[in-house]
Amino acid sequence: MLELFSQHGWLLPLFLLALGLVVGSFLNVVIYRLPLMMEASWRAECAVLLEVDDATERPRLSLAVPNSHCPHCKAPVRPWQNIPVISYLALRGKCASCGAGISPRYPLVELATGLASLFLAIHFGASPALAGALLFTWALIALTMIDIDHQLLPDNITLPLLWLGLLFNLAGTFAPLRDAVIGAIAGYLCLWTVYWVFKLLTGKEGMGYGDFKLLAALGAWMGWQALPMIVLLSSLVGAVVGIALMVIRRRGREVPIPFGPYLAMAGWLALVWGDSIMASYLGATGLQ
Repeated sequence: MLELFSQHGWLLPLFLLALGLVVGSFLNVVIYRLPLMMEASWRAECAVLLEVDDATERPRLSLAVPNSHCPHCKAPVRPWQNIPVISYLALRGKCASCGAGISPRYPLVELATGLASLFLAIHFGASPALAGALLFTWALIALTMIDIDHQLLPDNITLPLLWLGLLFNLAGTFAPLRDAVIGAIAGYLCLWTVYWVFKLLTGKEGMGYGDFKLLAALGAWMGWQALPMIVLLSSLVGAVVGIALMVIRRRGREVPIPFGPYLAMAGWLALVWGDSIMASYLGATGLQ
């Protein structure tokens, strides 16, 4: 397969574009169902802890069950109606059975995943770094959308992402293993410290524990040297977007804004262009 990709340079980007679209369709399922699955698990655990009978019957829910269906009329989505992006356009954004509108977010997630995969194929070429970058990107897309919807960064994604970063860096794919281990520790402690200082000074929680784990995962992928750049980029983007939301939507400062998407965006930029960004910064400041 690698020999085929090397002989035909156009084949790998095309293949990963198609694969990315399919993965994007699966990510839509993860984004929607994983928080519901976690909520059901929490309810069951609370019922056991409180020693109460939870008689509420809930349909079985997993990433595989039930099959995709319209949330309005419950009609099953046929395979030819579930082709990423194409089916949405062919159906004109409506359910084939009841005509209810389908959120454009579904094809946008598919398209974003496909285009990101295409870009990574061109940027990294056929290499172990490409495999790691794909897994890294797909996880960040899922985390970003879940955090936007629920202000939640599930351990089911952040912790495997951390271990994957260390696994790829056993061979120094993105950073030396020593730097990756220190990056994971420093990433967690960095935001953990900010959290507790802010809480002691204000009595409020400024961020969630999921943010600590996500930054630890980013440190595990790129090493401790990338953490200052990631924190700076995410803070700048978060501040700009937060101020814009308060002005445009007239949201008060008390309305929480998820920080995970900004960490994810900064982490992705650091993985792809981290060296260029750092070189440009050092050159502009005269430190190089």
